[in-house]
Amino acid sequence: MRQQRPGSVTGAIWLLIALMGVTGVAALLTLVFKDQLIDAWAADRPDAGAVEPPAFVAVAIVMFIVVASLVAVLLQFFRYGYQWARVALTGVAAGLAVATLACLRTGPPAIFVVASVIVLALDLAFVLCLWHRGTSAYIVRTPESPATPDSQPAPPSRAQTPEPRP
Repeated sequence: MRQQRPGSVTGAIWLLIALMGVTGVAALLTLVFKDQLIDAWAADRPDAGAVEPPAFVAVAIVMFIVVASLVAVLLQFFRYGYQWARVALTGVAAGLAVATLACLRTGPPAIFVVASVIVLALDLAFVLCLWHRGTSAYIVRTPESPATPDSQPAPPSRAQTPEPRP
């Protein structure tokens, strides 16, 4: 019998999909607003003419692909109730928040500020859903509960494993 997924788990999954969508759009916007990003970067730098500007487009797109791929894998494990996947997704969300705040330091165009606010709001809501009481109940199971929603038995814990006989 399949265990019903709580609303907090479903909400976390949809929030993460939305978060990756907004992040992907922001990565593509670096291509459209490349010149404005470079101008914003160079505005407060006295050495702007002597230093080559960063490759915003390449970095944004490659980082999005890497993070989205990692999230896709972790999300599959989270859906089936693995605690370590929840912890790893929390780390990814914290990393996204730090990266978003770091991007705001450069004084980007207004569209990136709006995208950053949306990303930070989705990020916070996602983490709250990850650590919601319903999510914890879904992830932390008793030994009688199935390990996965398709009712396979849970692997024995260390306490349940019989000691080898001499």
